[in-house]
Amino acid sequence: MLKKTIAGILAALFTCITLAPALALDKGNDRKGKYTYRNVYKSCLQRGAVDSSRPKLNPDVKTRAQWTRLFEKEDFGELGCPEEWGKLSREELSDIYSYLWEHAADSPTPAKCK
Repeated sequence: MLKKTIAGILAALFTCITLAPALALDKGNDRKGKYTYRNVYKSCLQRGAVDSSRPKLNPDVKTRAQWTRLFEKEDFGELGCPEEWGKLSREELSDIYSYLWEHAADSPTPAKCK
């Protein structure tokens, strides 16, 4: 009986540890994410840091796993506009992640920013 209890506790602990990173990235509203993603670059353009209000990367340039890794690390350097990315709330980041993940290269509906 004690062995089953210990095994159950260890299995539950293992499950929590392996699922924790995936649960850290909450799915947001992908429509809001698209709007916010574009606004990051519009703000960047107004500041004079980029030449175009179009985002540097389209959602379809990465797979879902690649977008997930980027957002887990919170290293947005390759996306440009670090000042703007640094000002975003958790909710806004979640929305952008949802937009990029839903329209990634390996998704049913890959998308390019227009």
